[in-house]
Amino acid sequence: MGTIITLAVIAALVLFLVGIYNKLVTLRNRFKNAFAQIDVQLNRRYDLIPNLVETAKGYMKHEKETLEAVISARNGAVSANQAAAANPDDPDAIKHLNQAEGQLTGALGRLFALSEAYPDLKANQTMEQLMEELSTTENKIAFARQAYNDAVMEYNTYREQVPNNFIANPFGFKEAELFEVEDEQVREAVKVSFD
Repeated sequence: MGTIITLAVIAALVLFLVGIYNKLVTLRNRFKNAFAQIDVQLNRRYDLIPNLVETAKGYMKHEKETLEAVISARNGAVSANQAAAANPDDPDAIKHLNQAEGQLTGALGRLFALSEAYPDLKANQTMEQLMEELSTTENKIAFARQAYNDAVMEYNTYREQVPNNFIANPFGFKEAELFEVEDEQVREAVKVSFD
């Protein structure tokens, strides 16, 4: 009788631990899927930027440095995104993507601010359409980023709770990184001077 009770307790404990492990897997897969949604929108954004720069190039001949900075930041963000998409549960890849996206957002902000000084560019129908598409894509990125951060928060919270942390740590369930803009300069308004 004592053996049956012992076996039943062990079986219940094993099932409990398996349940924790399976929930960790589910939550990790959920935030990976949420990152995949960000990836789709970021790639759309990356595809729009060269067209935007090409359109602006004809009007902003004296702003070559700004245009090159946008393309350089875009290429860095594409590279960082590919690394993060390959392994969304790698905190370092997400941090690097955060930084690259911050640089790209800053470069685009400078481009948009400078474009205000070129009325012909602002009136260009292609430029107007590209800016509208980019704005729509930015909104989709913001929503996808929020969904990703919510999924990461749920995963991290569950991972850190007792007794879940006793399963998470030995089985390699690392803390996931939020997708946020870290560069404080990017958060500040772009200052433009035409002296």
